[in-house]
Amino acid sequence: MFTKVLVAEDYEIANQGIIKVLNEKIGIHDIEEAKYCDDAYLKFRKAYNSQEAFQLLITDLSFRQDHKVQTRTSGIELIKDIKKVQPDIKIIVYSQENRPDKINMLFDKLNIDGYVCKGQHAIKELITCVSGVYEGKTMLPPELTNNSAANTMIHLDNLDMILLEELSQGFTKKEIRAKLKEQKITPNGESAIDKRVSRLFEDFKAKNTTHLVAIVKDLGLL
Repeated sequence: MFTKVLVAEDYEIANQGIIKVLNEKIGIHDIEEAKYCDDAYLKFRKAYNSQEAFQLLITDLSFRQDHKVQTRTSGIELIKDIKKVQPDIKIIVYSQENRPDKINMLFDKLNIDGYVCKGQHAIKELITCVSGVYEGKTMLPPELTNNSAANTMIHLDNLDMILLEELSQGFTKKEIRAKLKEQKITPNGESAIDKRVSRLFEDFKAKNTTHLVAIVKDLGLL
């Protein structure tokens, strides 16, 4: 079982609840906690630099803003920065977020190992999730495994991500087509790009480009 765990959670009750579960139900005792993403990252770097790296990070996604100025303000930013230093660290997200598309993004784009949605069965699911991740499994939550969620999930390929990134930077479809042709990325025809962009608007139910960019940023895709 994991022997060294970092918990990033800004609510004291939730924080202590996770630690109690790890201690009493799973038998993990070397646990450090942080209520801010920056503090969690500093503890992570200190352990890593001392060659006593954490084996598992359990983090929330949302952190309250207060008087303390933070460089990292979300669990997504924390995960990205930690992964840059220690790509093999195991990561479990423990959050109230229950939108299948956002949860799926965390697995697809950030390569997290497990997800637990806070709720009535969270404690039981957290125990199962930690054990499964330790065994090398990818622990998907019910929000992703039930059929209705799977049927409504949005799947994005590399071209979709390129289009979203270019649109977020203010490029027009004409300019994007030119860049794709220059970089020899296909398909890059006018009709193909128009259809892709139209599908993105439809999938995300966006009213305009600004709205689309705001939605995908909220989902953590950009």
